[in-house]
Amino acid sequence: MATLQLGSNYLLSSSSFSNQRRICASLHVPSPLGAKTVSLPKLPALFKVEELGLKEHTNSDGSYTQPHQPMTADKDHDRLVAKLLAIAEAVADRAEMHAIIGDQRNNWNHLFLHSINSINLTASLMAGISAALTVGEAAPHLSAFKLSSVVLFTAATGMMLIVNKIQPSQLAEEQRNATRLWKQLERSIHNTLALREPAESDIEEALEKVLALEKAYPLPLLPEMLEKFPETVEPTRWWPKIQRRGQETKKACVNGMASNGWSKELEEEMLGIHRVLKTKDEEQYVRLGKLVLNINKTLAISGPLFAGMAAIGAGLIGSPVDSPLPVLVGVVGGALAAVVNTVEHGGQVGMVFELFRNCGGFYRRLQEEIESNLRESEVEKREDGELFRMKMALQLGRSLSELKDFASYSSSSLQDEDLKEFAGKLF
Repeated sequence: MATLQLGSNYLLSSSSFSNQRRICASLHVPSPLGAKTVSLPKLPALFKVEELGLKEHTNSDGSYTQPHQPMTADKDHDRLVAKLLAIAEAVADRAEMHAIIGDQRNNWNHLFLHSINSINLTASLMAGISAALTVGEAAPHLSAFKLSSVVLFTAATGMMLIVNKIQPSQLAEEQRNATRLWKQLERSIHNTLALREPAESDIEEALEKVLALEKAYPLPLLPEMLEKFPETVEPTRWWPKIQRRGQETKKACVNGMASNGWSKELEEEMLGIHRVLKTKDEEQYVRLGKLVLNINKTLAISGPLFAGMAAIGAGLIGSPVDSPLPVLVGVVGGALAAVVNTVEHGGQVGMVFELFRNCGGFYRRLQEEIESNLRESEVEKREDGELFRMKMALQLGRSLSELKDFASYSSSSLQDEDLKEFAGKLF
């Protein structure tokens, strides 16, 4: 028994020894003569496990706990960004809707213009034919042409009353201007997101601008359509009350005052420009708007009046057989109605009136921007002075040097009625 145990131990030891030699032989390959042995340096640890955020947090019982990371600031930021993006998406949709409706109302203007003119001229022709049929063997056919002429003139009168009330050319101009302003608002929202961190005040300001635009340029035709013949002409207002918001700016002291790009010279320049904007530019477009409005009122009344008189004249053709007056009223009245309709809607007088109101609103807005900055006593809360001067020059269609020269002219001691030059060159 002992002999067997010794033999098995010997076999095991010899086999393990042979295996070790075989492994060593496979690992240690003899290098050729003259070759140098290459020793690989030990690679240093490039990072620690803790730096990957994988450090274990164990409780007293040995269980693993996920490390807590504060996310409140990120959530607030994401929420504000999501709100502004939602507003921008709604604004882009409004711009698309106004563009589509503007094209539709522009088509209305062309279709009604040509349709009403065709009806008036056709009715005038029928009135002339019916006058020729009052005598001779064709007299029995008189009633057909006379009745057709009366129906056409009556239809033209009703259509002109409706079209003159809604003014399709003016509606189209409203939608075109609204489309531009909605797109401008969308760009301003995206610029806010690109330049700085959004705040709650940005969301409130964007919502106020949306509501002001919707009020200035309503989409529905009835009953929220803007008054086409107002009693008083006022510039269009599509912006909310301008309020200056505190900005994080580095205060530079100039003459003992925090500058933010502002100086006494710049304030005097802006006061002079404000004076000319109010007394010359805005006043000019309000005055022109009143003139065009009176012309439009006259045309809007004259067109249906001529068509109605033509309908009465066509209905009286043949009553006294020898009287030329009904024929004259019917034919000439229809021709005059077509001429007036062409001047009013072909010339798009309503569109011109809306254009003047919008131009007046443009200059009114520049005045309020200047007022809001100058009213702010804390200069660091104003818009940057150099940036504001550049924006004002661009909106007035002037270079910076031209704006400076004009500011010296507008700040002079001339009376308001002696000022000859206008501030804006763009409109």
